Amino acid sequence: MTLRAPAKALLAAAGGALGVFAFAPAGWFPLAFASLALLAAQLERAASTRAGFGLGFAWGLGAFGAGVSWLYVALERYGGMSPPLAALAISLFCAFLALYPALACAAYLRWRRGGALRRAALFAAAWLLGEWLRGALFTGFPWLAIGYSQTPPSPLAAGFALFGVHGVGALTAFSAFLIAASLTALRTHGWTTRAFLLPIAAVSLIFVAGLGLSRHAWSEPEGEALAVSLLQPNIDQAFKWSPENLAEVLRINAVLVQAARGEIVVLPETALAAPLDWIPKGYLDLLAGSLGERGGTLIVGALTRDGGHYRNAAVTLGAESGQTYAKHHLVPFGEYSPPLFGWFYRLANIPMSQQSPGAARQAPFTLHGRRIAINICYEDVFGAELITSLPQAGLMLNLSNLAWYGDSFAQPQHLQIARARALESGRPMLRATNTGMTALVLPDGSVPAILPAFTRGVLEVRVPAYRGDTPYARRGDLPVLAAAAIVLALFILARRVAG
Repeated sequence: MTLRAPAKALLAAAGGALGVFAFAPAGWFPLAFASLALLAAQLERAASTRAGFGLGFAWGLGAFGAGVSWLYVALERYGGMSPPLAALAISLFCAFLALYPALACAAYLRWRRGGALRRAALFAAAWLLGEWLRGALFTGFPWLAIGYSQTPPSPLAAGFALFGVHGVGALTAFSAFLIAASLTALRTHGWTTRAFLLPIAAVSLIFVAGLGLSRHAWSEPEGEALAVSLLQPNIDQAFKWSPENLAEVLRINAVLVQAARGEIVVLPETALAAPLDWIPKGYLDLLAGSLGERGGTLIVGALTRDGGHYRNAAVTLGAESGQTYAKHHLVPFGEYSPPLFGWFYRLANIPMSQQSPGAARQAPFTLHGRRIAINICYEDVFGAELITSLPQAGLMLNLSNLAWYGDSFAQPQHLQIARARALESGRPMLRATNTGMTALVLPDGSVPAILPAFTRGVLEVRVPAYRGDTPYARRGDLPVLAAAAIVLALFILARRVAG
């Protein structure tokens, strides 16, 4: 039976939506292979570049429509945008994101040739370049890059330390294409044919190699473990940013700091809900003093002001006060207005949405003899930026506030991203969040300690600094980008030579 174009588009969109369940919170990582294999099988039956673009676009609409729909909560519930306008804004955003898989699929259809292994290499290269562009152009939005679905227990998880999330995504796309090719060969020629056995053997080799590499540790603990208290205030976003509630917000934070027992105590992103110079100095002294005689240090997420410039920052109080990190990679619309989008703020009401970025390179904090690389919320989505603090930093710390997105996929998806960063860097990732997920992530991607979401509490952990470099921490995305570009260039050249 031959499907008509609308039915093909619906099938591709369903495949994209299916792939979302490969990510947290479901975490059924094999569905990433199923999702891309379904797309690859459709592409193999497509006859034109235009058809490939349409299939990739439909797949993207399904994937992003299902996977980042939580953005609606920020616009409608907390941004004050009307439901129809919020739905329209998210729909347009998902359509924009869908252009990247559409271009990748169009490129594949334009230059495909050769046997299954060669076509799989082209598909993987086009997919990698498309996802990298999505994470780089217009400040980037790499959320739901397919590689994130392959955190442990996936056999591809070992690839994070070698190739980063985009390299793992390319391996996923390569394997999925070969799975599709083998199933097609099985249906048409039987299981004893080379067309079936060769792709299956290649996928099996990748999985076995991944399982073997997963036993190798690229970094090791250095020195004694550090006692860290990660605080989760669990304050509703609407309550937090109402000026009449500031005193209660400050009280909640103070109670949590007083209950903490760590050498380092961490309050999450914008925990104080007002610029730092608006906070009574006596309150900051109270927080520092509550660390007691143990000589502890408090890291607090706060808005700082330099003249007319507001910055989303982390500052230290207490024994080693005076260190500041200012968020560099800001969120479009949420933290700054892109050019020509002033109209957006006439439709939405987003507190502190005109911020200034910090410097691109900032030194890690030095606390209790350890160097800790700070990143704030959305910044940990950009692995190539975080590795600039390595190998100096032995620990990584993320301060986040995902209360904007309510009880949604955003929290578990963000924790999965943190797991990928820990695997890439060979460093523990500590997370202090407002409503969840406050956790400790170890360099092997495991999560030995976590607070339940939407609860108020203190997570007490002990974690050493780590030393040692992963291949990805040394080289970043350049090797896989170069490899993908070379593969694509070879196919383009072959097409021109063939006429």
